[in-house]
Amino acid sequence: MTAEPHELPEADFLSEVHSFDFWFQAVEGYLLDTEHGRDAALTDAPMEEVQRENLISTLCNYCVGETAALEASSGMIGYAPDRCIKIFLATQVVDEGRHLEVFLHRLSELGVADPDSEILRRANPALLKFKEQLLEYVDSRDWEAAVFAQNIILESLEFTVFGAHAQTADPITQQVLLGVVKDERRHMGFGENDLGRRLALTPHLRPRLKKIKRRMDMLVMETFAGTLRDTGASAEDQARFTSNYLATVARLGVDL
Repeated sequence: MTAEPHELPEADFLSEVHSFDFWFQAVEGYLLDTEHGRDAALTDAPMEEVQRENLISTLCNYCVGETAALEASSGMIGYAPDRCIKIFLATQVVDEGRHLEVFLHRLSELGVADPDSEILRRANPALLKFKEQLLEYVDSRDWEAAVFAQNIILESLEFTVFGAHAQTADPITQQVLLGVVKDERRHMGFGENDLGRRLALTPHLRPRLKKIKRRMDMLVMETFAGTLRDTGASAEDQARFTSNYLATVARLGVDL
Protein backbone atom coordinates (compact mmCIF):
# COMPACT_ATOMS: atom_id res chain seq x y z
CA MET A 1 0.00 0.00 0.00
CA THR A 2 1.29 3.48 -0.86
CA ALA A 3 2.38 5.46 2.20
CA GLU A 4 0.53 8.65 1.16
CA PRO A 5 -2.41 7.81 -1.13
CA HIS A 6 -3.55 11.46 -1.24
CA GLU A 7 -0.35 12.37 -3.08
CA LEU A 8 -1.29 10.13 -6.01
CA PRO A 9 -3.05 11.24 -9.22
CA GLU A 10 -6.83 10.85 -8.91
CA ALA A 11 -7.10 7.59 -10.87
CA ASP A 12 -4.26 6.00 -8.90
CA PHE A 13 -5.69 7.32 -5.63
CA LEU A 14 -9.08 5.74 -6.31
CA SER A 15 -7.47 2.46 -7.32
CA GLU A 16 -5.47 2.49 -4.09
CA VAL A 17 -8.22 3.34 -1.60
CA HIS A 18 -10.75 1.02 -3.25
CA SER A 19 -8.39 -1.96 -3.14
CA PHE A 20 -8.59 -5.05 -0.96
CA ASP A 21 -5.05 -4.36 0.25
CA PHE A 22 -6.11 -0.93 1.56
CA TRP A 23 -9.22 -2.47 3.14
CA PHE A 24 -7.29 -5.29 4.78
CA GLN A 25 -4.73 -2.99 6.36
CA ALA A 26 -7.54 -0.73 7.62
CA VAL A 27 -9.58 -3.45 9.32
CA GLU A 28 -6.53 -5.27 10.64
CA GLY A 29 -5.83 -2.29 12.86
CA TYR A 30 -9.02 -2.74 14.88
CA LEU A 31 -10.05 -6.37 14.32
CA LEU A 32 -6.74 -8.14 14.93
CA ASP A 33 -6.95 -10.42 17.98
CA THR A 34 -10.71 -9.94 18.36
CA GLU A 35 -13.52 -12.48 18.24
CA HIS A 36 -16.89 -11.41 16.89
CA GLY A 37 -15.64 -7.82 16.83
CA ARG A 38 -14.54 -7.57 20.46
CA ASP A 39 -12.05 -8.73 23.06
CA ALA A 40 -12.85 -12.39 23.76
CA ALA A 41 -11.90 -11.94 27.42
CA LEU A 42 -14.79 -9.52 28.03
CA THR A 43 -17.72 -10.91 29.99
CA ASP A 44 -21.25 -9.57 30.24
CA ALA A 45 -22.03 -7.21 33.08
CA PRO A 46 -25.28 -7.78 35.01
CA MET A 47 -28.22 -6.43 33.00
CA GLU A 48 -31.78 -5.70 34.11
CA GLU A 49 -34.51 -7.41 32.10
CA VAL A 50 -35.84 -4.13 30.68
CA GLN A 51 -32.34 -3.19 29.56
CA ARG A 52 -31.84 -6.62 28.00
CA GLU A 53 -35.17 -6.44 26.14
CA ASN A 54 -34.39 -2.97 24.80
CA LEU A 55 -30.95 -4.11 23.67
CA ILE A 56 -32.44 -7.12 21.87
CA SER A 57 -34.93 -4.86 20.06
CA THR A 58 -32.14 -2.49 19.10
CA LEU A 59 -29.88 -5.27 17.80
CA CYS A 60 -32.77 -6.78 15.83
CA ASN A 61 -33.18 -3.48 14.01
CA TYR A 62 -29.43 -3.23 13.48
CA CYS A 63 -29.68 -6.63 11.77
CA VAL A 64 -32.39 -5.28 9.45
CA GLY A 65 -30.20 -2.33 8.51
CA GLU A 66 -27.12 -4.47 7.96
CA THR A 67 -29.09 -6.97 5.88
CA ALA A 68 -30.31 -4.08 3.72
CA ALA A 69 -26.74 -2.84 3.30
CA LEU A 70 -25.46 -6.35 2.54
CA GLU A 71 -28.10 -7.02 -0.11
CA ALA A 72 -27.75 -3.54 -1.62
CA SER A 73 -23.96 -3.46 -1.87
CA SER A 74 -23.80 -6.97 -3.33
CA GLY A 75 -26.53 -6.13 -5.84
CA MET A 76 -24.73 -2.98 -7.01
CA ILE A 77 -21.53 -4.79 -8.00
CA GLY A 78 -23.01 -6.10 -11.25
CA TYR A 79 -23.60 -2.63 -12.70
CA ALA A 80 -20.95 -0.57 -10.89
CA PRO A 81 -19.42 1.82 -13.43
CA ASP A 82 -15.80 0.67 -13.20
CA ARG A 83 -13.48 -2.01 -11.88
CA CYS A 84 -12.24 -0.02 -8.86
CA ILE A 85 -15.79 0.58 -7.65
CA LYS A 86 -16.66 -3.10 -8.10
CA ILE A 87 -13.68 -4.00 -5.91
CA PHE A 88 -14.61 -1.45 -3.26
CA LEU A 89 -18.18 -2.75 -3.14
CA ALA A 90 -16.79 -6.26 -2.69
CA THR A 91 -14.97 -5.04 0.43
CA GLN A 92 -18.18 -3.39 1.61
CA VAL A 93 -20.07 -6.66 1.15
CA VAL A 94 -17.53 -8.32 3.46
CA ASP A 95 -17.95 -5.51 6.01
CA GLU A 96 -21.75 -5.69 5.96
CA GLY A 97 -21.68 -9.47 6.28
CA ARG A 98 -19.38 -9.15 9.29
CA HIS A 99 -21.65 -6.54 10.89
CA LEU A 100 -24.68 -8.79 10.49
CA GLU A 101 -22.76 -11.73 11.92
CA VAL A 102 -21.49 -9.89 15.02
CA PHE A 103 -24.95 -8.50 15.80
CA LEU A 104 -26.48 -11.96 15.44
CA HIS A 105 -23.78 -13.36 17.72
CA ARG A 106 -24.54 -10.67 20.29
CA LEU A 107 -28.21 -11.64 20.16
CA SER A 108 -27.28 -15.25 20.86
CA GLU A 109 -25.23 -14.14 23.86
CA LEU A 110 -28.34 -12.37 25.15
CA GLY A 111 -30.31 -15.62 24.97
CA VAL A 112 -32.10 -15.20 21.64
CA ALA A 113 -32.52 -18.73 20.28
CA ASP A 114 -34.37 -17.85 17.05
CA PRO A 115 -33.03 -14.51 15.79
CA ASP A 116 -34.98 -14.58 12.52
CA SER A 117 -38.29 -14.73 14.40
CA GLU A 118 -37.21 -12.04 16.85
CA ILE A 119 -36.06 -9.74 14.05
CA LEU A 120 -39.36 -10.20 12.24
CA ARG A 121 -41.31 -9.50 15.44
CA ARG A 122 -39.32 -6.48 16.59
CA ALA A 123 -38.33 -4.79 13.32
CA ASN A 124 -39.31 -1.14 12.98
CA PRO A 125 -41.86 -0.89 10.11
CA ALA A 126 -40.23 2.33 8.91
CA LEU A 127 -36.86 0.60 8.63
CA LEU A 128 -38.42 -2.29 6.70
CA LYS A 129 -39.97 0.24 4.32
CA PHE A 130 -36.60 1.97 3.95
CA LYS A 131 -34.99 -1.36 3.09
CA GLU A 132 -37.70 -2.06 0.51
CA GLN A 133 -37.19 1.34 -1.14
CA LEU A 134 -33.39 1.00 -1.15
CA LEU A 135 -33.56 -2.41 -2.82
CA GLU A 136 -35.97 -1.04 -5.43
CA TYR A 137 -33.30 1.50 -6.42
CA VAL A 138 -30.70 -1.27 -6.52
CA ASP A 139 -32.87 -3.69 -8.51
CA SER A 140 -33.71 -0.97 -11.05
CA ARG A 141 -29.95 -0.46 -11.60
CA ASP A 142 -30.30 3.21 -10.66
CA TRP A 143 -26.68 3.87 -9.69
CA GLU A 144 -26.94 7.41 -8.31
CA ALA A 145 -30.11 6.69 -6.33
CA ALA A 146 -28.64 3.46 -4.93
CA VAL A 147 -25.36 5.09 -3.87
CA PHE A 148 -27.21 8.01 -2.32
CA ALA A 149 -29.70 5.86 -0.40
CA GLN A 150 -27.11 3.29 0.66
CA ASN A 151 -23.76 5.03 1.13
CA ILE A 152 -25.04 8.44 2.16
CA ILE A 153 -28.42 8.08 3.90
CA LEU A 154 -28.27 4.56 5.37
CA GLU A 155 -24.58 4.71 6.28
CA SER A 156 -25.02 8.15 7.88
CA LEU A 157 -27.97 6.84 9.90
CA GLU A 158 -25.99 3.83 11.10
CA PHE A 159 -22.86 5.87 11.78
CA THR A 160 -24.83 8.30 13.96
CA VAL A 161 -26.95 5.70 15.77
CA PHE A 162 -24.08 3.30 16.45
CA GLY A 163 -21.87 6.12 17.69
CA ALA A 164 -24.61 7.40 19.99
CA HIS A 165 -25.39 3.92 21.31
CA ALA A 166 -21.71 3.18 21.97
CA GLN A 167 -21.60 6.06 24.46
CA THR A 168 -24.00 4.28 26.84
CA ALA A 169 -23.72 0.61 25.83
CA ASP A 170 -22.44 -2.26 27.95
CA PRO A 171 -18.72 -3.02 27.37
CA ILE A 172 -19.23 -5.88 24.90
CA THR A 173 -21.79 -4.08 22.76
CA GLN A 174 -19.68 -0.94 22.89
CA GLN A 175 -16.60 -2.66 21.46
CA VAL A 176 -18.65 -4.27 18.70
CA LEU A 177 -20.24 -0.94 17.77
CA LEU A 178 -16.98 1.00 17.72
CA GLY A 179 -15.51 -1.46 15.22
CA VAL A 180 -18.60 -1.22 13.03
CA VAL A 181 -18.50 2.60 13.13
CA LYS A 182 -14.99 2.56 11.65
CA ASP A 183 -16.29 0.57 8.68
CA GLU A 184 -19.28 2.89 8.23
CA ARG A 185 -16.97 5.90 8.03
CA ARG A 186 -15.16 4.25 5.10
CA HIS A 187 -18.44 3.46 3.34
CA MET A 188 -19.64 7.04 3.78
CA GLY A 189 -16.37 8.33 2.33
CA PHE A 190 -16.92 6.26 -0.79
CA GLY A 191 -20.43 7.65 -1.23
CA GLU A 192 -19.29 11.23 -0.74
CA ASN A 193 -16.43 10.83 -3.22
CA ASP A 194 -18.48 9.07 -5.88
CA LEU A 195 -21.50 11.38 -5.75
CA GLY A 196 -19.33 14.49 -5.41
CA ARG A 197 -17.53 13.68 -8.66
CA ARG A 198 -20.79 12.84 -10.45
CA LEU A 199 -22.52 16.03 -9.32
CA ALA A 200 -19.55 18.08 -10.50
CA LEU A 201 -19.94 16.58 -13.98
CA THR A 202 -23.76 16.36 -14.07
CA PRO A 203 -25.22 19.00 -11.72
CA HIS A 204 -28.74 18.29 -13.03
CA LEU A 205 -28.69 15.20 -10.75
CA ARG A 206 -29.01 17.43 -7.69
CA PRO A 207 -32.82 18.02 -7.84
CA ARG A 208 -33.39 14.30 -8.31
CA LEU A 209 -31.29 13.40 -5.27
CA LYS A 210 -33.12 16.04 -3.24
CA LYS A 211 -36.38 14.33 -4.16
CA ILE A 212 -35.00 10.95 -3.04
CA LYS A 213 -33.88 12.46 0.25
CA ARG A 214 -37.35 13.91 0.89
CA ARG A 215 -38.87 10.50 0.17
CA MET A 216 -36.54 8.74 2.62
CA ASP A 217 -36.38 11.37 5.38
CA MET A 218 -39.61 10.41 7.15
CA LEU A 219 -38.62 6.74 7.23
CA VAL A 220 -35.19 7.62 8.58
CA MET A 221 -36.58 9.89 11.29
CA GLU A 222 -39.09 7.27 12.45
CA THR A 223 -36.34 4.64 12.55
CA PHE A 224 -33.99 7.01 14.33
CA ALA A 225 -36.50 7.92 17.03
CA GLY A 226 -37.43 4.30 17.74
CA THR A 227 -33.85 3.11 17.98
CA LEU A 228 -32.71 5.94 20.22
CA ARG A 229 -35.73 5.35 22.45
CA ASP A 230 -34.76 1.68 22.82
CA THR A 231 -31.19 2.64 23.72
CA GLY A 232 -32.44 4.87 26.54
CA ALA A 233 -31.57 8.23 25.03
CA SER A 234 -33.31 11.22 26.59
CA ALA A 235 -35.50 13.57 24.56
CA GLU A 236 -32.65 16.08 24.55
CA ASP A 237 -30.22 13.41 23.36
CA GLN A 238 -32.61 12.33 20.63
CA ALA A 239 -32.93 15.91 19.37
CA ARG A 240 -29.16 16.39 19.40
CA PHE A 241 -28.43 13.13 17.61
CA THR A 242 -31.15 13.81 15.04
CA SER A 243 -29.56 17.19 14.35
CA ASN A 244 -26.15 15.55 14.01
CA TYR A 245 -27.54 13.02 11.55
CA LEU A 246 -29.13 15.71 9.37
CA ALA A 247 -25.90 17.70 9.38
CA THR A 248 -23.95 14.60 8.36
CA VAL A 249 -26.32 13.85 5.48
CA ALA A 250 -26.14 17.46 4.31
CA ARG A 251 -22.34 17.35 4.32
CA LEU A 252 -21.98 13.94 2.72
CA GLY A 253 -24.72 14.70 0.24
CA VAL A 254 -22.64 17.61 -1.01
CA ASP A 255 -25.11 20.16 0.38
CA LEU A 256 -28.11 18.71 -1.36
